[in-house]
Amino acid sequence: MAFLKFMLLTVFATLGIVRSETTTLMQGPSDMPKKRYTGRAAFMQLLIDEGVTHLFGNPGTTELAIMEAVPQFPELTYVLGLQESAVVSMADGFARASNKLVAVNLHCAPGLGHAMGALYSAKFSGSPLIITAGQYELGYGLQEPLLYEPLVPLAQPLVKWAVEVTRIQDLPRIVRRAAKIALTPPTGPVFISLPGSILDDEAELDLGSPTRVDASNRPSDEALDRLADRLLHAQHPVIIAGRELANHDAFSEAGELAELLGAAVYQEPVPYNARFPSTHRACMGDLTRNQPKVRETLQPYDLLVCLGADLLRMSPYSPVDPLPEEMPVVHITERDWELGKNYPTEFAFRADVKTTLSALLPVLRSKRSSEQASQASQRLSELETRNWCVQRDNARKQTSETATSKPIDPRYLMMRLVNALPHNAIVVEEALTAAPALASFLPMQDPNSFYGLASGGLGFGLPGAIGISLAQPGRPVVVAIGDGSAMYGIQGLWTAAHLRLPITYVIINNRSYRIIKERLLASRKTDRFIAMDMKDPPIDFVSLARGMGLKACCVTDPGDLDSALRDAIESGAPNLIEVLVADGFGA
Repeated sequence: MAFLKFMLLTVFATLGIVRSETTTLMQGPSDMPKKRYTGRAAFMQLLIDEGVTHLFGNPGTTELAIMEAVPQFPELTYVLGLQESAVVSMADGFARASNKLVAVNLHCAPGLGHAMGALYSAKFSGSPLIITAGQYELGYGLQEPLLYEPLVPLAQPLVKWAVEVTRIQDLPRIVRRAAKIALTPPTGPVFISLPGSILDDEAELDLGSPTRVDASNRPSDEALDRLADRLLHAQHPVIIAGRELANHDAFSEAGELAELLGAAVYQEPVPYNARFPSTHRACMGDLTRNQPKVRETLQPYDLLVCLGADLLRMSPYSPVDPLPEEMPVVHITERDWELGKNYPTEFAFRADVKTTLSALLPVLRSKRSSEQASQASQRLSELETRNWCVQRDNARKQTSETATSKPIDPRYLMMRLVNALPHNAIVVEEALTAAPALASFLPMQDPNSFYGLASGGLGFGLPGAIGISLAQPGRPVVVAIGDGSAMYGIQGLWTAAHLRLPITYVIINNRSYRIIKERLLASRKTDRFIAMDMKDPPIDFVSLARGMGLKACCVTDPGDLDSALRDAIESGAPNLIEVLVADGFGA
């Protein structure tokens, strides 16, 4: 064995791979010499090496080692949230608006527990988060001290990978692996439990280097050829445009596909982000999550093309299936779990949607006959008579009739809000009952112009806007959020004020859980509303906001909306507008 080692070193030295055995022993796979680190310093440096710029957290006793190290690494901005669910939502927002890796530090088992709802949302949005939580020193948990619980089993259901560090020597490998897993499509959060004894330990470490998996793959030329023939054969194709189009900046390619095919385009039912340019002549607006309505909408078409989207993710149960029977499906997504998950899929491609479209479009152009081009043009002309722009104009006319209504009609509020937006504004929505009205007025042109509720679980909007603002500096952010939704993340107001971010929170206050009332009435045929009102006492959002350092006002007259919205957005400062709107049930 010694002779073999000598021979290998001699060969490597001859080839110039190593200079000496001593150097080899000091070097690892990254070809960097080992240095002595504490666990906490190594952890921080590893985050920076992986491209992390922001660490969102809420510190406790088990995180003191991290907090001791934070001032030594000014390249990493620590963002304080006042409750762990708000912390994860902030990080989720930053990741969604930047497509970058983000770090989170939570406080042991209760902190991770607080954050689980927000972590659920981050899982659905596919946010690449390295979530960590401080843990007691290795072995001390046996005594069951306060705040202790094994953390990995808590996190595992909602993350791509969960692990506890048990040796400081493993820390570089764990962080590198976590970053790689989080950033490899389908992207998503990972979890690392950090015992205090690991963070305080010292060792000679080779920190290694980042690994990035190139996932910009596409189907084979043969598959694209067959796909092009299938697409051109369709007489009435329809496209469902999904979040991956925005994530990969593929609006232009998706728009050209719609033009070549003469296909109607609907945005997928879950409002993750902008998904497709609203003013494109083929855009028909959002699909709903009402199964009978979706089925009715899709019934006229003979081929469904799902681009970077979930294939018809719905909400409450319905006996009606949203996909018409015998509807053939083409599905292109980087999330292979979604392919054929609920419905047979004729063409199922695990692929990068932008790379695939870039390769597919020239094939379509070369194969499309003059007759097929003429038919596509005719279909587009017909779509232009009823597309999103036409629907918006009709909605404006109808909604303008409510201009003097008191309490304010939430549809009118959404129309005036959109009218007040500067061209570079970002809208964050967690409005539920007002969301359809907002979608009918808001033109989504920029992939980074809109972010909505990804999972159905409330609490993202108010703190999530903070992360979005940090990821898109210089752009005003306007948050349209219901009063019930706002209370799930109200602590975020303090962080917005502390960081002096240009966020305008518009609280759509109907003093109730209106969507629950509507669903109770529709599904159970009763209007006995128990525990669905917040009127006794009413929540004073203006006082809440001022108490956390924001400028705030309350609007009750529709005639005051324009000036209040304009002044707030133009101020470039964090502020809140509470708007009292009709509750939909005559109160």
